[in-house]
Amino acid sequence: MTTTATEGPSQDRPAVGPRGRPGPGSGAGVHREHPAPGAALTVLPGVLRGALAWTDAQRAHFTLPDDVLEPRTQVNATLKPLGELAQLGSTIRRTTAPGTPEHELAGELVAYAWEQVAEGELLLELLRAEPFAAYPYEIYAAFAGYGLRHEGFEALARTLTATRAWAHTEQHANRQLGLVNSERRVGVVTHTDAGAVLSRTWLGGLSEPWMFEGPSGYALTHTVFHLTDWGRMPDRVPARIDGYLRTWLPAWADGCLESGQWDLTGELLAVAASLPGPAPEPLLDAVWPVLADVQHASGCVPETGPPVRDTASPDPYPFIDCYHSTLVTAFAAALSLRSLRSPGQTDGSAPGRERRTA
Repeated sequence: MTTTATEGPSQDRPAVGPRGRPGPGSGAGVHREHPAPGAALTVLPGVLRGALAWTDAQRAHFTLPDDVLEPRTQVNATLKPLGELAQLGSTIRRTTAPGTPEHELAGELVAYAWEQVAEGELLLELLRAEPFAAYPYEIYAAFAGYGLRHEGFEALARTLTATRAWAHTEQHANRQLGLVNSERRVGVVTHTDAGAVLSRTWLGGLSEPWMFEGPSGYALTHTVFHLTDWGRMPDRVPARIDGYLRTWLPAWADGCLESGQWDLTGELLAVAASLPGPAPEPLLDAVWPVLADVQHASGCVPETGPPVRDTASPDPYPFIDCYHSTLVTAFAAALSLRSLRSPGQTDGSAPGRERRTA
């Protein structure tokens, strides 16, 4: 099992429209040129509550099978959803106000995910079985960043992450940035310099904005998530990248809305809410009402395509076709609420050491 467990939607379904480029399609409409001020704040609390309620009701679908350690088990259908539940749930917990239902429910979902990995013991078994794979470490880092640790896992990981093979694993730049962030979260010396890796990403190179399409879009959003530790540290975004994103996010979001790419829309909204300084209110006010309209009455959001309007059905889409986009919607909603209500607020966590290993 070597598939990355915490990156983007399922790879066996189209993530974008024809030829992989967001464009005119089955969307519910594009955002208004002059949105009403405060439109995002009007819908965001309900969107967040609905998405979390649906996720809670679907806990059984996140349960790991008994054969999860078998080589034939599909990571994308088992550990990937659980890892994303841990990652996005922990961010929502940190971003929402203590005592609120959203804060408490997010904490319960993270605790459930930790229980599913036997409080880290299952991840240790995965690391033993696949010492060459990064995904057990990345899933563990989601818990470690939240304060849930396993001594045995970290003891073995310290040995493995000190190897030449770990430092020279060949992967795309945004994936390597994710590994650097995982090392920060666990609290070890990073295997390379994050700034050098950032410069090799699609976003770090300030690529021509008209070259934006599905794969580059997901690479861009995850570059920001890894750079900012999933929105917790907006000040890590360099000024040149901040300006580039503020200029082009509205156009990219428009294209995603037109083509019904709801999952990528949610990720772009999360990026917008992870920028340092003032929230990009016109963008949030324009896009959030559209995504709120796409959200089903049960709280789920489809990854792509025309939204189901039948409010009688509690499960309008297969779980695998909406769990990621629903989690992303909740994640983006929590970050957007923080950005609009408390500009510049972070959780105050200190970054990991940024030295390269020998």
